[in-house]
Amino acid sequence: MLEEPSAKDFLEGILSGILPGGTTVHFLVFEGKQDLEKQLVRRIKGWLLPNSQFIVMRDQDSGECTVIKQRLQSLCTLAGRPETVVRIACRELEAFFTGDWQAVAQAFDKPNLAANDRKAKFRNPDVLGSPSQELRRAIPHYQKRDGARRITAYLVPDRNRSNSFRVLFQTLCGLSRA
Repeated sequence: MLEEPSAKDFLEGILSGILPGGTTVHFLVFEGKQDLEKQLVRRIKGWLLPNSQFIVMRDQDSGECTVIKQRLQSLCTLAGRPETVVRIACRELEAFFTGDWQAVAQAFDKPNLAANDRKAKFRNPDVLGSPSQELRRAIPHYQKRDGARRITAYLVPDRNRSNSFRVLFQTLCGLSRA
């Protein structure tokens, strides 16, 4: 369950390298965080496929991460699926990309962007005010969905500096083995 289409684009790329063959993934993409929270209980309660696991992912934006996570976890419990995994992208999905400038450089064929990995500003991308704005400064024509599709193919989990990305990646790997 995702708040926006670019998260789907990102997850499609990441999951293709993690999931075992025969695994079917359904993405429920909502029209923003309010739509996600408004429909979450109904959509989970109405899910009919057996042996399904749910992951809810949304951006932190300017909210308090623990408050957002608790609210979403409460909604999942209300829906009868307290085991649902909730992951929050610190500030926004683009923090995952600014955590690996080498991937950004490869995706947009701009080798000079890889040097951003050495800048102090990007040592902890989860605290950037607006990672998407940082990407737009580096790549003026940057678009969220196009960026997610391009960059995800080059992300290397071991070198990514975004802690929220690493936690999500480890979670996805763990779920794929379950």
